Amino acid sequence: MTAVRRTRAALPRHRPWPLCRQCGGVALDMGSARTRAWIAGRGMILDVPTVTFPGAGAVYPIQRGSIVDTPGTARMLDRLLGHRLPRFTRPLVVVTAPVLDGFAYRTEARTAVEVLRPRSVLTVPSARAVALAAGADLCRPLLVVDLGARLTEVVLLVDGAVFDARRTALGTDDLDAATPATRIAEAVVDMVTSMLRQDRTSLTVDALGRGPLLAGGGALRPEITCRLTDTLHAPLRAVPAPHTAAVRGAARLLEAAHAHPSATDPDTDPGPPEGCPH
Repeated sequence: MTAVRRTRAALPRHRPWPLCRQCGGVALDMGSARTRAWIAGRGMILDVPTVTFPGAGAVYPIQRGSIVDTPGTARMLDRLLGHRLPRFTRPLVVVTAPVLDGFAYRTEARTAVEVLRPRSVLTVPSARAVALAAGADLCRPLLVVDLGARLTEVVLLVDGAVFDARRTALGTDDLDAATPATRIAEAVVDMVTSMLRQDRTSLTVDALGRGPLLAGGGALRPEITCRLTDTLHAPLRAVPAPHTAAVRGAARLLEAAHAHPSATDPDTDPGPPEGCPH
């Protein structure tokens, strides 16, 4: 099994853009298996399969953390949300994105979200959204393990920004007799071990000692979490309702936003939290 690694590069900061408090807002977490949406003033309104039906059969526009059918994704969003937004509202949309291959995902997500006529679009790494949902102290190194349906990511956040990340194209939907739950746990352990070996600082060690934060549907699977506890020898902390953590974190970002980027910004990151060293 292979994992992909990306160390942190310089991330461009967005331009300030005053948030219109009278505009609507939508938080979106579009996963390979399920799409979840939160609308300002209404809360969580959608938790549905990520699927479209353009013809006789079902089409899955997002696969293993990649948007493979952008028009299909747009049709899905229009069908699910178009009639739920006030007709003349131009919402601020916050979209979670996988950390690795995130640029391609963000580009396609922005195109698909245009169907909602957004005033602006803000993207946030899923791991950071999870940390926000958990109310984690982002001024300290934090390991986030996102155990999704078809993708698993391990991300090291430092000052709230991505410092290192690994992924494997394996999730809870892949589990059967040939792929037991222990394979996901072993993949996570391999990714954390690789981080520890290649980190020349104490950041990964500090984050592991603090305890990895678990999110995604896999965090509800005791056969996975027990195996991780036994092999990582670290205190694991599951986010409450871990399967919806990412969209709830995006909603917190939406509610707390005082500024957001122009929808034309090619790359967006919310940056370190206030009070943390930059």
